[in-house]
Amino acid sequence: MSRDPTGSDDARADPTGSGADPAGSRRSDRPEERGCPLHSDIPGAGPLGLRSLLRGPRVPGADPGTDRTGDARVPRVWRIRSHPAAREVLRRREGTTQAGFTAEAIPSGRLRRHPILLSDGPGHDAQRRAVGRFFSPQGIERSSAETMEREAVRLVGEAVREGGCDLGQLALLYSVAVSREIVGLTASPLEAMSRRLVRLQRQPDVDLTRPRWGRSLPQWALAAVRGLGPLAAFHLRDVRPAIRRRRRHPADDVISHLLDQGARGADILVECVTYASAGMITTREFLVMACWRLLDDEALRTEFLAGDREEKAAILREIIRLEPVVGHLYRRAREPFDVSGCPASADVRPGDLIDVHVRDANADAQVMGEDPLEIRPHRPLPRGVSPAGFSFGAGPHRCPGEHLAITESAVLLEHLLDAAPRLACAPEIAWDDVVAGYRLHGMRVEFPDRVA
Repeated sequence: MSRDPTGSDDARADPTGSGADPAGSRRSDRPEERGCPLHSDIPGAGPLGLRSLLRGPRVPGADPGTDRTGDARVPRVWRIRSHPAAREVLRRREGTTQAGFTAEAIPSGRLRRHPILLSDGPGHDAQRRAVGRFFSPQGIERSSAETMEREAVRLVGEAVREGGCDLGQLALLYSVAVSREIVGLTASPLEAMSRRLVRLQRQPDVDLTRPRWGRSLPQWALAAVRGLGPLAAFHLRDVRPAIRRRRRHPADDVISHLLDQGARGADILVECVTYASAGMITTREFLVMACWRLLDDEALRTEFLAGDREEKAAILREIIRLEPVVGHLYRRAREPFDVSGCPASADVRPGDLIDVHVRDANADAQVMGEDPLEIRPHRPLPRGVSPAGFSFGAGPHRCPGEHLAITESAVLLEHLLDAAPRLACAPEIAWDDVVAGYRLHGMRVEFPDRVA
């Protein structure tokens, strides 16, 4: 599922338009992805199903006729790197559907309810409203503040006593401990469930822009072998015991809410996998990246430790703007529309795949201002532009867990940096194509001033 970054290509365009070093101070730069603000480059692949897997690509919903010039047309992939064009696509409430996170591989007829991350339309909107209270600032303060503080103190304390730790492992345990209480996955040991969640992520590479997602039949077989075993273990050891407990003792969490709505075990399993991938695992990666950035920048670290809650949140939003964990957001066009951009506009037709490059859109100098590839909290932004850019999405699929991710990261990093860690080993960066994001491996910190 992950691969090493490739070398740079100096002939690529500078996506920021600033004329500066395209990488700037960014750690998660992928030089091979740089390009024009908006362009269409290769024939696209349609939604994946058993037919396309076995017989080759087919695009349900694609226009089988001609383009506006009367020529025969195949579905295209539109690469969008400008902030205005990305905002226009992501905020569309009609005409596109979710195509990222393998959404198109889940058969809609097999589930009574589609998971919130992967659904669209009125049903999706109703689900968001129903679960929004679990991720609101008030809800997080009520249900998670104590857990964040307790787990941060416990995990950092253990790391200090041992003289150091693998930060990725510490961040995983912390993020799972916080999020599982909101979801309701509290009927199994934390460490064992965390290991199962990691195994769920080990999948072969995918490329959503290619037929069969760029996988051969043997690779699809490998994906099934790697996925079904961990999925069954997660269901039997974590999800099903949690469902049984919540049926006997309902609580103010997502599983209890789903049971109240009549969701079946399969529906709840898919929802829990979604929360695990989109919440717990991605938060782990951001915690490692944010700590790496803060340890390497003494002035920023001092500013973070001295700041109040709002100041810490501003710094973390600026870091995730520059280093988004999810680097691409994908949408499938269901009706024709135009997307304005420079130097051209996108003539999007049904069946086209739209690939929003989050890293480049977040560094659009026309919107983010001077030095978009540098960390500058409180940078002046136009009205309606999020300080985090599109790192939490936008429009109907905007991530409801933004406040949770920023808040829990601030709590853990405050306790961790208070212990005066030293970077013993910088992480290695690899890339996860399923969630279109980075993976950081092997970062170790030590606490020389705290060891007797």
